[in-house]
Amino acid sequence: MHEALARDRGEAEQDVFLAFVSRNGIGNSRAFAAWPPSPHGRGEANGNVEDADAKMPDGRRNRREFLGTAIASAAAAAVFPAPAIAQGAGPNIVVVGGGFAGASCARALKQTDSRLAVTLVEANKTFVACPLSNAVIAGLRDFKLQQFGYDKLAALGVSLAFAAATAFDPHARTVTLADGSMRSYDRLVLAPGIDLRWNALPGYDEGASVQIPHAWKDGEQILLLRKQLEAMPDGGVVVLSAPVNPARCPPAPYERACLIAHYLKIHKPRAKVILLDAKDTFSMQRLFQNAWKELYAGRLEWVALSSGGNVTSVEVKTRTLVTDFDRFTADVANVIPPQRAGRVADLAGVADRTGWCPVDPMTFESKLQRRIHVIGDAAIAGAMPKSASAANAEAKLCAAAIIKLLNGEPSPAPVLLSTCYSLIAPDYAISINGTYRPADDQFVEVAGAGGTSPIDAPRSVRAREAAASEGWFDAVTREIYG
Repeated sequence: MHEALARDRGEAEQDVFLAFVSRNGIGNSRAFAAWPPSPHGRGEANGNVEDADAKMPDGRRNRREFLGTAIASAAAAAVFPAPAIAQGAGPNIVVVGGGFAGASCARALKQTDSRLAVTLVEANKTFVACPLSNAVIAGLRDFKLQQFGYDKLAALGVSLAFAAATAFDPHARTVTLADGSMRSYDRLVLAPGIDLRWNALPGYDEGASVQIPHAWKDGEQILLLRKQLEAMPDGGVVVLSAPVNPARCPPAPYERACLIAHYLKIHKPRAKVILLDAKDTFSMQRLFQNAWKELYAGRLEWVALSSGGNVTSVEVKTRTLVTDFDRFTADVANVIPPQRAGRVADLAGVADRTGWCPVDPMTFESKLQRRIHVIGDAAIAGAMPKSASAANAEAKLCAAAIIKLLNGEPSPAPVLLSTCYSLIAPDYAISINGTYRPADDQFVEVAGAGGTSPIDAPRSVRAREAAASEGWFDAVTREIYG
């Protein structure tokens, strides 16, 4: 049954993609053949389905990964088969933020037209990737595998400015950096990621994160939580809190609880995990709960909102998380606070009262500031999730739209695909994917073109998804960072 479900889901995705290609007349487009790079790390995609359609570990074709890249590539091809920008020096495009969204967009712009003057503004010389970082916390993965530099982007011709953006002038079209320098732009792309709402939980601020890590944004926090788990005595209690949505990677707190439970099962068998949740429902809930029963019965406890799981305050000295109905004192506590768009969004005037950034789904241009685009986790993108996969797809669409705007041409309606894997154990993963298109000024999910892993799949399928998870990460980071 699970094979039939997977086949039906894949065929629905393929129908959406083929309709998009047919509608835009790009079946043999040069852009589709050569850009973006193959997701399988073997050079450029060449338009050959057999080359692009890589195999799963058991030899089956990974239709989902191929379609994700194909749809993004088709969208790119539809909007810039051949740039018509005037000869000579190209327009100035400044991209702020070097994560999955920003680095993807900078690369796509420069690969599409080398005449564009593309500058990537990023405060840090090393990027730490969030996907698979929960495996680092659980001691299953080397932290170095999460780190990436920008040398390959520089080799492509992208100018790098390693400084924080501190001020924006949308009228003069300038960005001021922390080192006092200034960058002018014709189009500005913001990929600020997320910031934590430090004032959302009484008692928990940035200083408190030294004692009770969030491990949600930077490498030091990830390593701190890992060290605390290693130092915890057997029989200890780990208490995590999952935030309200919207938040970065909604399944990630549940994945983290699973992998910490796996670590405890192997190294501290008398210890347990308690997951306090500000929600009653969450992404892939049935899949997670089935896995908890199968692998971590008696070791992982989920406390939902209706059962008193909403954390209302934190007592740092005693590592106590206070909820509506109870108090949970931990040996190791991990608080993931509510979130908002990164501070850059406020500085640029593109965030609304929700703390997130409304955008035009056709171009990701801000609805609050002209000539400024917002991509990735910070954007309000309707049904599109806040995930690395979605950020990569949005970045390519945004790059394509900018080329069209510079040429004075309209952008065709895009179709985007997002896939998110969650590790339950080293050899057990689940996933969710969706296909999205603009409707009523936001992205909506295409009915029948997405879904989750089969509920009743055997362990062999879960193991294949675990391998696919790492394969996706290696492919997308190789594509972006080289």
